[in-house]
Amino acid sequence: MDGYNLTPVTHFILTGLSDLPEVRYPLFVVFAVTYQATLVGNGAILLAIGMEKKLHTPMYYFLANLSLIDIFCPSATVPKMLDNLLTGNHSISFLGCALQLYFLVALAGTEVFLLAVMAYDRYVAICFSLRYTLIMTVARCAQLAAGTWAAGFLNSLLHTVSTFRLSFCKSNRVNQYYCDIPPVVALSCSSTYIEEMLMFVVSSILGIGAFLTTFISYIYIISTILKIQSVEGKRKAFSTCASHLLVVCLFYGTAIFTYIRPSSSHHSPDRDRLIAMLYGVITPMLNPMIYSLRNTEVKGALSRVLCH
Repeated sequence: MDGYNLTPVTHFILTGLSDLPEVRYPLFVVFAVTYQATLVGNGAILLAIGMEKKLHTPMYYFLANLSLIDIFCPSATVPKMLDNLLTGNHSISFLGCALQLYFLVALAGTEVFLLAVMAYDRYVAICFSLRYTLIMTVARCAQLAAGTWAAGFLNSLLHTVSTFRLSFCKSNRVNQYYCDIPPVVALSCSSTYIEEMLMFVVSSILGIGAFLTTFISYIYIISTILKIQSVEGKRKAFSTCASHLLVVCLFYGTAIFTYIRPSSSHHSPDRDRLIAMLYGVITPMLNPMIYSLRNTEVKGALSRVLCH
């Protein structure tokens, strides 16, 4: 402890996407356009679902929740990142860092649970099609959606409180362009064993539970589709869940690539930060494209909304 600076940390310094000043403004333009595309794309999905009565079904109700998450999640990090790129000021207050971490973890957790709920919805629709409307009632859909948001935000509250109860005296430089649990915990000069074990145990239980729900649902879905005799029947059944399956693969693929990689001294911090973009910025932009390009009902609703 003697070698540490014991002055309490009142703010943090976020590491920029690049240390090269000449790329600041090009990066600002790229991510400003990407963020705008994310807002417009997900906003269009919400508008189409809200105005088209034919889309007032459980599947599109959950899709609307996903679009909300895809708007809020980059909004927790991208505006601050754009400000840093434009002004060159990478400082963020202690409270601002805590709030950014809280909302980011909460929204990421909510998306994990929501994808599991959407997989369950497709499982009921395909495997129990005759009883679908009896099982997935309006009240049941509202309960499932509320449960995903509550679970995500309560889980994040636990991690945020546990993280910011630590003592920070090593440094205030966060090795990421936003406040996330691993780079913030790395700055602590107190024991992080409890926080690390808490993060591992809770994330493993909730994350693996949600992943298994999604995975098992699709095993039953694919098994049921393969038993359908007609080719047209198989195509229609698979088309109802193809977009969601693609979103699931994209989400888990980028999350695993971002967080679950072997540690190596050869990893470049700049490369790690750019890889994090896949998870926090690119995926929310691609999700509405996937649903609008592969779903004829969404495309039809968007065209009618735009025409009006």
